[in-house]
Amino acid sequence: MDDRHFLPAAPLPSANRPLLGLTVLVVEDSVFACEALRLMCLRSGARLRRADCLRSARRHLQVYRPSAVIVDLGLPDGPGTELIDELNRARPRVGVILATSGDEMARATASAAGADGFLPKPLNSLAKFQDAFLSRLPADRQPAGPRLLRDQVIEPDLAAFRDDMAHAADILEDDISDSMLDYALQFLHGVALSAGDGALMQASQSLARARSEGTVTHAGRAHLAGLVHDRLRDRVAI
Repeated sequence: MDDRHFLPAAPLPSANRPLLGLTVLVVEDSVFACEALRLMCLRSGARLRRADCLRSARRHLQVYRPSAVIVDLGLPDGPGTELIDELNRARPRVGVILATSGDEMARATASAAGADGFLPKPLNSLAKFQDAFLSRLPADRQPAGPRLLRDQVIEPDLAAFRDDMAHAADILEDDISDSMLDYALQFLHGVALSAGDGALMQASQSLARARSEGTVTHAGRAHLAGLVHDRLRDRVAI
C-alpha cells in the first residue's frame, strides 16, 4: 500500500498566518532590519533565510529557490539592483521580488531593475509587510476568507542594533576607501532610520553631504565614529 495516500495535507494560509508556506530570502546587511523582517515572517507564517551580501545571496540561490526575495539596495559588495535584475531575468522567475531602502527616491530605480514592490525603511509595519506579498501572490496562495491585515508595529531587539554599530565601528576604524566610506554612510543612515536614532541619522547625512561636496574632514569622521562607539557602550538610549 502506498503510504503517500495517508500523508496529511500541507497547512493552508489563514487569516492569522497569511504567508504560510512561503520561503523568503532576505538579502540585507543590517542585523537590526533583518531582525524586524524575521519577526514579520514569524508572525505571518513564512520561513526566512538571510544573506548579508550579493555573493552570499547568489550562493543561496544556487542551491534552493525561495518563494520570494527581499533585497536591500545598498549592500557591501554592490547595489541590490544587480541582484534584482538577475532575479527578474531568471527563468523560472521568483514569485515576488521586493526591494527595500531608507531612501524613498530609490523606489523608481528598484522598479526599473524589475522589483515588484518596494518596502521603505523603517521596516516596522506588519500590515504593510503582509500586503506587499498578498497583493502580488496568485489566488491559490491567498488565505481563505477575509484578510486581517493588523497594523501591528514591530520592534526588534536592540541587541541587533548594537551588532550593526559594531559592524559600522569596524569599517570606520579602518583607513577605508571612498567607496567604503559611502557604503558606511548609507548603512548607518538606514540603521539610524530603522531605530529612530535622530542624532546618528543627522550625522551620517551631514557627512554624506560633505562627501558629495569633497569636504569630508577627519573631525567629521571622528564625530560620527564617536556616536557609533557611544551606542556600543550603551551611553545613548534609543
